[in-house]
Amino acid sequence: MQIRQHTIFPAAFPESWASDWGEDEYGLWMGFTYKGVRQDFRWIEPGTFMMGSPKNEPERDDDETQCEVTLTEGFWLAETTVTQALWEVVMGDDPSNFKGEHLPVEKVSWEDAQRFITKMNGMKPELQMCLPTEAQWEYCCRAGTTTPFYFGEQINSELVNFDGNYPYNDRRKSEYRKQTVEVKSLPPNDWGLYEMHGNVWELCQDWYGDYPAQPTVDPQGEEIGSYRVLRGGSWFSSGRFCRSASRHHYVPGDRSSAIGFRLALGHRAVQSGQ
Repeated sequence: MQIRQHTIFPAAFPESWASDWGEDEYGLWMGFTYKGVRQDFRWIEPGTFMMGSPKNEPERDDDETQCEVTLTEGFWLAETTVTQALWEVVMGDDPSNFKGEHLPVEKVSWEDAQRFITKMNGMKPELQMCLPTEAQWEYCCRAGTTTPFYFGEQINSELVNFDGNYPYNDRRKSEYRKQTVEVKSLPPNDWGLYEMHGNVWELCQDWYGDYPAQPTVDPQGEEIGSYRVLRGGSWFSSGRFCRSASRHHYVPGDRSSAIGFRLALGHRAVQSGQ
């Protein structure tokens, strides 16, 4: 088995909160378990990438102007969106429209996600739990790729849970499931992250706004705004909205059965050999 070779490592591995940990073909991972429910996280090395889409990418939107982004800090990203099982053991309820403990929690707003995160950090501050920034999200979704999807130029319903009646770039139609699927049902990207295209739109930390015109380091989005960023598309989306570069936005207090979220953890990184 070929192992992904890291050159930059977390400052500590495993962390004190980890219930289990290891290394596989996708790299380093750590598991966090709370009341019997486990969430695995993947180590994401810092790096530089082109955020947005090139002008010749089919079905792109005007708010995807490409810019060079450098992320200077490594971090951990959950390999799946938060499940209903994890939400329920933390929050004591399940707001989701499509019920199932391994399905993504949905019908949660950005404000609801912040309440969940605040509660988790109150119990274990060393987690440093947060939502990913929009730049972190796209960097992780692409996993080193530059194509419209991390699978390449095209998707179908064997790869992504989306409305297959509306494929990308006028290609062949495929299945429309009309609801979410269980996390880890579909193939991951090369960094071991599941369903970053489709299933549920994923909330990001940022306010929605224009990308910077010049190369930027560790962007955090606008300082103020009216809408929070959503990325990735959903079970309800056409193919174009599931692209790595596609952007959407939503009022922070609004909820939808097409919206969920994925957790990030903030950590320092060290160079190989240090």
